Amino acid sequence: MTAIFLFVVAANAIAQPKRIVSLGGAISETVNALGLGKHIVAVDVTSVYPELINQLPKVSRNRALSAESILSFHPDLILVPEGDLLKAHLSQFKSMGIRVVQVRQEYSVSGALKFIRQIAAAVSMPEQGEIMARNTELQIKKAQSELKKGPQLQKVLFIYARGVGTMNVAGKGSSIDAIIQLAGGKNAIQEFNEFKPYTTEALIKSNPDAILMFNFGVSSLGGKEAILKMPGVKYTNAGKNKKIIEMDGSLLINFSTRLADAIRALNARIY
Repeated sequence: MTAIFLFVVAANAIAQPKRIVSLGGAISETVNALGLGKHIVAVDVTSVYPELINQLPKVSRNRALSAESILSFHPDLILVPEGDLLKAHLSQFKSMGIRVVQVRQEYSVSGALKFIRQIAAAVSMPEQGEIMARNTELQIKKAQSELKKGPQLQKVLFIYARGVGTMNVAGKGSSIDAIIQLAGGKNAIQEFNEFKPYTTEALIKSNPDAILMFNFGVSSLGGKEAILKMPGVKYTNAGKNKKIIEMDGSLLINFSTRLADAIRALNARIY
């Protein structure tokens, strides 16, 4: 009887999930890359790539997750970035027998490889995950060996914007700080960590060679010409050279299977 019980437990432990709710863009991309996109039944608003994923039902609005909405899709596995679910929701899902795996993302090359392996293990595909992680590592090394360089290190200021009323700049330790460095640039903000509200004074003081933004952020401010006319921009090297870099946010902060693509794309725009 004990042997049979252990066999059943082991079988359940390695069973591939059939109904996955993925609550993170990089998570959704990685699950899809592992060939399980057809098993994802719902995603969050940050899951927009590839188009197959973007077309799936969303269980969040403005980054706020709805437990009721998640449960309506009857998942057998919920994949979520560490800390994004309320403890009450975690307890609720687990009490209902729904497996929840919280995935920690570290913004580095080693962190990206670890991220891939974590997700592969969660969907019972560790061997495939190992192959994917090794291939991703090789692609990243190749991308870094091809980096273009200028006569001097370019300072890049990232502005997160959703209209003039919501603007923040990226400091040290953020995902943006990490991708700028990996792409051969230097984050223009070194005085603080993570994100802080944008100010004209900080812009002028940092004097970036380029201003980097997500594409939706550029649109929310009225386009590149409108950004160049913002107070203080004309006094920076970025403003003088009209260097506003507009990029896909889901690629820039992926830090998973598309990290090599992000490094190449950003490096090409910086230099």
